[in-house]
Amino acid sequence: MLRPATDADQENVRTWRNHDEVRAVSLTQHVISADEHAAWWANTKDNPSRHVLIYERGGVPSGVVTFFDLDVDAKTSWWGYYLDNDGLTARGELLPAWIQIQREAVKYADAELGLDTLDAEVLEINEGVRRFNKRNGFTELETQTREIGGENVAVIHVRRERPRTDRQEPTS
Repeated sequence: MLRPATDADQENVRTWRNHDEVRAVSLTQHVISADEHAAWWANTKDNPSRHVLIYERGGVPSGVVTFFDLDVDAKTSWWGYYLDNDGLTARGELLPAWIQIQREAVKYADAELGLDTLDAEVLEINEGVRRFNKRNGFTELETQTREIGGENVAVIHVRRERPRTDRQEPTS
């Protein structure tokens, strides 16, 4: 289940984001400080071009999905997600949660946000996510080299376009 993030979720979001395995596949890999996270949250929570959602598994907050650069008129957005790796691993639920969070986020993008195009970036080394993206209708577009954590890293732009037959046309 996805629900809007609240102020009470702030610390969980920061803790999950700072997990070593999450940082290793992120575009920014430093540890996020409490002050940096608080500033991000203040700029994000009331921003209409951003949606931050908490993924709950069995009623337990277990991950976060962010939609950003959301353009409701153009029906486009960028997105990303990460999980509570420690909590889900301890419960033996990391893999099924990883599958479920992406599927729920794509459904949310279609049904709740009405998006036709959903963009993301993934590190080339993140083979598991790349394979899963392909299974869920994402296409790899172009690859750029960026400096991340002091190293040159290949970053792939991926996109999912909702099939034309699934798109809702505006009513007049």
